[in-house]
Amino acid sequence: MQHPNRGRRVVLAALSACALAYVLPVQAQDPRYSEAQAVAHDWLVITDSGDAAKAYSVAAKRFQSAMTSEQWQAAQKKAREGFGANKRRTLVSTQPPKPGPNVPPGDFLVIIYRAEFEKRSDATETLTLEKEADGKWRVVGYLMR
Repeated sequence: MQHPNRGRRVVLAALSACALAYVLPVQAQDPRYSEAQAVAHDWLVITDSGDAAKAYSVAAKRFQSAMTSEQWQAAQKKAREGFGANKRRTLVSTQPPKPGPNVPPGDFLVIIYRAEFEKRSDATETLTLEKEADGKWRVVGYLMR
């Protein structure tokens, strides 16, 4: 037989847990991450539409100095042929790059998505964004695997 106060204790325990969850501070996401994620999302929408020239034009100066618009368009066309159209993507993480000798000075974030494409159901997209001198985040690197 169940103790008569057991139900009341369960309800009180649940209410206490809810109260603690409400009172304990919630760790907010770094606003820089939110800004960079919005830029990454918008940039991916452009690449998904097939407008590689526009994606190039809004990318970081460092991205543009690494290749011409024509080289980017050719590389993007070839990559998309192997993957097909994007069906869905889910944000996995946003974080600063790991320190190392190949990381140039600057403010960078690496954003990783798990993605599903027509021809590749389990893909990863990695974008590196740089906060440029004007204070705006821009894509400086993109990798599809």
